[in-house]
Amino acid sequence: MNRFLYFAAFAYIALCGAIVVRKIASSSGPRIPPVETNAPVPPPGPAYATTSGAQWFAAMKPFCNQVEVDVRERYSPPPNTSDGAGYAAACFALAGKIDRAREIIEGIPPTERGGAANVLFSVAHPVADAGDDRASGPMMELVLEYWPNNYMALYHAGMSEFSLGQTGLAEKHLRSFLQMYTVADYFHENAEKALKVLDERGTLTGGRQVERETPRRP
Repeated sequence: MNRFLYFAAFAYIALCGAIVVRKIASSSGPRIPPVETNAPVPPPGPAYATTSGAQWFAAMKPFCNQVEVDVRERYSPPPNTSDGAGYAAACFALAGKIDRAREIIEGIPPTERGGAANVLFSVAHPVADAGDDRASGPMMELVLEYWPNNYMALYHAGMSEFSLGQTGLAEKHLRSFLQMYTVADYFHENAEKALKVLDERGTLTGGRQVERETPRRP
């Protein structure tokens, strides 16, 4: 009889424990499903989330080189605005792709091209001030196609061409600069010095060349 009572008590305790465990499991919150290892990977979003041409250019600038610029520009196109076109043109111009930069500016309405040229100039100006004549010269020449009376573009284009031995263009741009910019400062003095050097070399063609007398024979 005692054995039967012990067995009944043990069975009762086990049943109560099972009920308690079940209650705890059901009240511990929703079950978290296992992570599927073969779940499809979502496609990548755009390379850069931009709201302005300046932000686009800030993200793109490291890739403004001959190797990467085309692919990156296709992957992350600039904003469809005049300043977006200006910054895109500047990026390609920095990469040495002046023809592509020109195509971008030509692709926007004529009334907006001056604004794009202004953006291009704002990018090219620090390059010129840093002394990178090979890069800044063609960029300034492109600016002048759409903003011909930009006297600082004339100066930087002329000085770049002077340093690269492009005498005709240097003379043309520096003369135009001196006609527009009459302040007697560093820029004016520098342009005059460059023209004087060309004069002394006898390479001027626009009237500044000094006529030298042919020595008379005794």
